[in-house]
Amino acid sequence: MAWEEQVFSLLEDLEQQAESMYAVERGPELADRARSEYATVTLAGRLAAGLGAPLSLEVRGVGRLTGVLERVAAGWLRIGVAGQEWVVRTSAVVEVRGASPRAVPEVAWSVADRVGVGSALRRLADEAQPCWWHRLDGGRTEGVPVRVGADFVELRSGAQGEGVLVALDALAAVVPVGTAQVASRS
Repeated sequence: MAWEEQVFSLLEDLEQQAESMYAVERGPELADRARSEYATVTLAGRLAAGLGAPLSLEVRGVGRLTGVLERVAAGWLRIGVAGQEWVVRTSAVVEVRGASPRAVPEVAWSVADRVGVGSALRRLADEAQPCWWHRLDGGRTEGVPVRVGADFVELRSGAQGEGVLVALDALAAVVPVGTAQVASRS
């Protein structure tokens, strides 16, 4: 019996050594896999995990917007700031503070969350809502959206209702015109 116990003890010791060696080899592989997986997380995915929460955005051409994240969709988001709804292009976001540490992968988004910024702009056009159209270069135009094309929005601007086309690639954010608009930027 003693030799059987010695054999089992030896086999158990070898098994423990093999498990330890496997764990040592597997550790760096798991860390590398975690880094690779995180490399697929998008800014929109991180933001989507924080819907309804307060956060602060630094937006190119606009400045800092601090408010509650109301919606995240493909290429844009909506943030409520001092009673105003800002539509912000994700590509114009320079910095985010207060984001959730989690992420929601875009494959888990609803169909409604996969619509582009054109959908939000068409809603403003349907409402004939006068808005400030903030550009990436810091300029802005006041106008009522009339139609939204594939890569531009057509505005009616000024007292004569002059037609103005704003390229979506140059657009940073849109906010309805109102008295709180100036106070909403911080």
